Amino acid sequence: MKWIEFSLKVPPEYVEPIAHVFHQYGEGGIVVEDLSEFNPDEGEKPSGESDLIVRTYVPVNEKIDAIRSKIQVAVKLINYLHPIDELIEKILEKKDWESKWKEYFHPIKVGKNIKIIPTWVEEQSSKDDIVIFLDPGMAFGTGHHPTTRMCIEILEEIILGNERVLDVGCGSGILSIAAVKLGVSEVVGFEVESDAVKVAKENCAINQVSEYVSVYERKISSSEVISSLFDIVVANISAKIIIELANLFSDLIPVKGRLILSGILNESASEVEIKLNSHGIFVDRIYSDGDWVAILATRMN
Repeated sequence: MKWIEFSLKVPPEYVEPIAHVFHQYGEGGIVVEDLSEFNPDEGEKPSGESDLIVRTYVPVNEKIDAIRSKIQVAVKLINYLHPIDELIEKILEKKDWESKWKEYFHPIKVGKNIKIIPTWVEEQSSKDDIVIFLDPGMAFGTGHHPTTRMCIEILEEIILGNERVLDVGCGSGILSIAAVKLGVSEVVGFEVESDAVKVAKENCAINQVSEYVSVYERKISSSEVISSLFDIVVANISAKIIIELANLFSDLIPVKGRLILSGILNESASEVEIKLNSHGIFVDRIYSDGDWVAILATRMN
């Protein structure tokens, strides 16, 4: 399969809106380059006034023309606010995309003790580190993006041990793996992309947690494999889908069951909260990172 690398040179204040556009339409991750090593996915702030380069990767398939058009429209709208360079496209073979992505995926520390290490990197860790070895392949979820990072931090905060967890849109499997390594007894993951399902299962095997994690290639709304309730549901997807699934989420957790929801933009948080409240789920805390929020909520009735 061939991929297109879309890249755009922008001022620091426009990195987040462009990254949001690329996150929405890209399927191969987001990269932000700066000479000073600025990385907004790790919570850092731009150190100066120099422009940065934002990149994303999209597979060349029947959707490419529509995706290109949507990216171009978004870039044009931003250009009305501030003149920016033209969108650059570069064709990459699959092997070139994979090697390109590996250049930007480095070990990171998330939360208090979680350390995420690419499988191709030799990295030292301390005895207190909970290590996740990861090869994201063509799946979303490396721990670098704020939405994933906040989910991991919340899991680390609320897991007591032996919980049963549902991971909706599990991507690379990173949240499922983190949950097991933090002490849950079982994770059931759902993912609609076949490539991501393959990657998630491979990452579970690498981390020796396969016996605790089951990954299904299907929409959760059409699932017949759920036999009992979950103590925790984690869904790093989008506000739109979270709103659509709010009723189902309520049915999948008991009273006092917890929800960790992310992939939500600031402006959508109140709409998500209103929908959750209508199904007896109430927000305990809203976490924020740039334009993104994550929600920790509890079913109360």
